[in-house]
Amino acid sequence: MRKTLLIIDDEKDMGVMLREYFTLTGYDVMLAENGLTGITKAGKQPDLILLDINMPDIDGIEVCRRIRGVVTCPILFLTARVENRDKLEGFAAGGDDYIVKPFSIEELGARVAAHLRREERSGQTPHKLLLDDHFMVDYTTREVSYGGQGIALTPKEYEILALLSTHPGQVFPWEKIIEDIWDMASDAEQTTLREQISRLRAKLTSAGCKPYIQTVWGVGYKWVR
Repeated sequence: MRKTLLIIDDEKDMGVMLREYFTLTGYDVMLAENGLTGITKAGKQPDLILLDINMPDIDGIEVCRRIRGVVTCPILFLTARVENRDKLEGFAAGGDDYIVKPFSIEELGARVAAHLRREERSGQTPHKLLLDDHFMVDYTTREVSYGGQGIALTPKEYEILALLSTHPGQVFPWEKIIEDIWDMASDAEQTTLREQISRLRAKLTSAGCKPYIQTVWGVGYKWVR
């Protein structure tokens, strides 16, 4: 089945170039030339969103915040910003990857394909897991709840939780987590992983969960039974 991409970018030439490239490589593509249009088209539930940050009406960070409660697909930021705090703000808003302009169109295509493959793999575990009397993870629907109340996770937060919770007691080096979830490894991605783990822990704790995710200092993380 062909996957559908939504490209939200106010640079017309950039949007047209991306649409042509991804159409030729086998995707259906929707194009939005501003944030408001992008928010509307996100309601059509694309399989992945490429989202520019620097837009005049509503910037990409705000667009991401508004649509994250509506879509669960990966959101990849396209931007000329290179400051680490900008990256962290993007991930905090619900983004899944951060591609800095100028970029190689082939590398962008590879990242898009990798994110879509991970989405397909993550939906192949057809079972639920009751982690205690109140905490439930449904790996089929990617829903997480505590005491019957849903816990809203971003795709990356869910993928980290799914990876660790399905291998309780196993220590995962941070490099392995990044390889499985981001397909890359660098100091920047290690910082990103720490931020994602921190937000995931905060959401679980706020919902009433026990501290399942344990740091193994100097190595990585594990899920405590």
